[in-house]
Amino acid sequence: MDTPKSPSLAIRQLKRPDLVAQEIKRLITEKNLSPGDRLPRESELQAQFQVSKGTIREALKSLEVQGLITISTGPSGGGTVVEVPLDRTLQFMQNYLFFQEVTIDDIYTVRQMLEPELAAGAVPHLTEADFDALEHSIACCDPTQSSEDLVSQRREDVNFHDILAAANPNPFLRFTCELINEMIRQLIVFANRTPQSEHRRFGEANARIHRDIVQAARERDAVTVHALMQQHMRDAASSVKRMKGRIQGRLILDADSLRSPRPQRAVQPVEKPAMAVPRTAPKKAPKPAAKAAPTTTARPAAKTAAKAVAKTNAKPTAKAAPKAPPKALPKPPSVRAAAARKRAAS
Repeated sequence: MDTPKSPSLAIRQLKRPDLVAQEIKRLITEKNLSPGDRLPRESELQAQFQVSKGTIREALKSLEVQGLITISTGPSGGGTVVEVPLDRTLQFMQNYLFFQEVTIDDIYTVRQMLEPELAAGAVPHLTEADFDALEHSIACCDPTQSSEDLVSQRREDVNFHDILAAANPNPFLRFTCELINEMIRQLIVFANRTPQSEHRRFGEANARIHRDIVQAARERDAVTVHALMQQHMRDAASSVKRMKGRIQGRLILDADSLRSPRPQRAVQPVEKPAMAVPRTAPKKAPKPAAKAAPTTTARPAAKTAAKAVAKTNAKPTAKAAPKAPPKALPKPPSVRAAAARKRAAS
C-alpha cells in the first residue's frame, strides 16, 4: 500500500525551473565566471540539462530577477553574468524586515556599534574629493547655511554617513551601514507637533559635530573620529526620541526608491564630475565631430570634385572638336580647284 507523501516534503520540492536555476548558479561558480562573461546559449543549456526551452527561459528569468544575470534577445542573445546591484540587495533585506517589529531603539542600538568603526576605518582612504563631498553635505544640512526645507536637511544628515561608508574598504560593514542609513532616510518620520526650533537645533548640532569629524579625518586621526562618532550616535538617538521620531507603518519595498536621491547629491556629484567627467567629456566630444565629418562633408566634397573633373575633362574635348574640322576642311576645296585648273589647261 502506497503511503501518501507528507505535506512538508511536498512543499520542499523545488520546481524544475528553480532546480535549473540552481544548476546554472553552480555552473557560474565552477567555471569561475565574472561580471561580463556570457552563459552558454539557450540551446546548449537546454541540451545540457535535458529540459524544454520554456524551462530554461524561466530559470534565466529567475536569475535575472535575483540580479545575477542580464538577458538579451536576438540571435546572439542569452544570459550575461553581472554584479548584483546593491539596490536589489537592499530591497531583499527590506522585504525581510517588512515582517519584523523594528523600532528606532533597535536601529540606533546597532548604529551606535557600527558607525564609529565605519568612520574610523574610512579615515585612511578618504580622498580630497571625499572631503569636498563631506563639506558639501554639511553645508546642505546646516540650517544656518541651507535654504532647503527641514526634512531635506535631515535626509542630508544621512548622506554624510553614506560618504564615509563609501570610503570604507570593508564591503560587509559598508553594506550594513548603508542599509541602516537607507532605513533612516526612508522610514523615520517626525510628529507634526515637533517645533521648528527643535529641528533647527538638531540640524545645527549635527553640522557642528560633522565638521569636527571632518577636521579629525583630515588630520588622519582615526581614534578621535571614532570617539566623535560614538558621541554623535548617542546624541542623535536622544534627539530623534525627543523630536518624537517614529518608524512609519510599512517598509519601502520599491527598489526604484532605494538610494536614488543619495548618490546624486552626496558622492557622485563631487567625485565623478571632478575626476571622471573632465577626462571623458573631451574624449567623447570630438568623436561625434569626427564621425560627422565623413558623413556630412566628405561625400559632398567628393561629388563636387567629381563634377569639377568632369567639367575640366569635358571642356578640352568640346573645344578640340570644333578646331580640328576647320583645319581639315580647307584641304578638299584646294584639291578640287587644282584638278579643275589642270583640266582647263589641257
